[in-house]
Amino acid sequence: MNRPVAETQIRMWNPQAEMMPRAELTALQTQRLRQQVQRAYERVPFYRQALAQYGVRPQDIQSIDDIERLPFTGKDDFRATYPYGLFAVPLKEIVRIHASSGTTGKPIVAGYTRADLAMWGEVMARTLAAGGVTAEDVFQNFYGYGLFTGGLGLHIGAEVIGATVIPISGGLTRRQIMMMEDLGVTAIGGTPSYTLVIAETAREEGIDLRSRLKVRVGFFGAEPWTEGMRREIEERFGLEAFDLYGLTEVIGPGVAAECSQHQGLHINEDHFYPEVIDPDTGKVLPDGEFGELVLTCLTREALPLLRYRTRDRVAIRHDPCPCGRTFARMERVRGRTDDMLIVRGINVFPTQIEQVLLAQEGLTSNYQIVVDRPRDQLDELEVWVEADEALHRQSQETIRTLALTVEEDLRQALGLHTHVLIVEPHHLPRSEGKVKRVVDRRQLTQ
Repeated sequence: MNRPVAETQIRMWNPQAEMMPRAELTALQTQRLRQQVQRAYERVPFYRQALAQYGVRPQDIQSIDDIERLPFTGKDDFRATYPYGLFAVPLKEIVRIHASSGTTGKPIVAGYTRADLAMWGEVMARTLAAGGVTAEDVFQNFYGYGLFTGGLGLHIGAEVIGATVIPISGGLTRRQIMMMEDLGVTAIGGTPSYTLVIAETAREEGIDLRSRLKVRVGFFGAEPWTEGMRREIEERFGLEAFDLYGLTEVIGPGVAAECSQHQGLHINEDHFYPEVIDPDTGKVLPDGEFGELVLTCLTREALPLLRYRTRDRVAIRHDPCPCGRTFARMERVRGRTDDMLIVRGINVFPTQIEQVLLAQEGLTSNYQIVVDRPRDQLDELEVWVEADEALHRQSQETIRTLALTVEEDLRQALGLHTHVLIVEPHHLPRSEGKVKRVVDRRQLTQ
């Protein structure tokens, strides 16, 4: 049984795993990969067929380097096997289901066995321990709870460590501040944009968070954020901010996280094997080159994903970290190789929006999506769409009523509010090449 390490300079939950010599780690990865390929072949018809198409048998996998012989898995495969086709266990062994939105409105469904939840608690305990969290801490979690993995992911890790958890979720911002002060909160977790909303609300109320609160560490992710946002959060709260990375398909948060050196995010390689590939050719790239992150689940029971293409653009490095961890580190995500957006922790695909727009008479296929993050506010999603000539001749009241209808349809499809602007014909820019559908102004904020 792993024993927690007291808060020292090492800030580590499981030194035996996290400081494992690379040769020993490679041997463990090879063993687990072979077991996982055998499991996927025997229990998941999708993988049995995919491996046969590649001419690969489970016994052909003899080392971790043989992973390149395996087929990739992508989001389309979740759609083709929806809802349970990638599961390797019967439903009676599934004790939890999480989901994220998919390209066609159908969610990507991830199942968890009891062993999967135990593993999730382990990697999240590592994440929080890297920030110095111990059983002495009071952790306030304002990640959203529910099908989204953020809330329960942070929750399970804090409970494994033994911290006192306040599962407040998002919203009720003034109450968040009151609870942090009254309950002596020392650690927090949430999306960086909502964290800044809390900070702005405190300033409006004349509350100095640095002097009134005991918060010393925070864990943030689930959406794009910059070093400028990190500095602002740290200044407002007087805390140390840690970046974390995960995705529903693999486990949720806990795939990778920063240590106190803040020189990249350590990937929990004993559970998730990382590769970086050229998104066009599929060729594995060397250390330091940016490409698409591919992850293989080495220990997942319910969902033994092989070479899952995350579409996130990262670079990986294996040079030693001063913290002592031997796991590879990934650079912060630099955009995506597909057109997916992450807005308030929710996956949004332009195709989802397009389907809603084209279902309404009077709207054309000329549209543009704008994502912005005003200072100290949550992400805002706007959709600009051109009216056809017939709708343009209608009254402004008719057009506004249609806009409200589309907003509600998008809310149902995406799970978040979208502001819809119906503009006159030929209002939006045209392009002779690939049309620019998305304007993500968050990327311009440093």
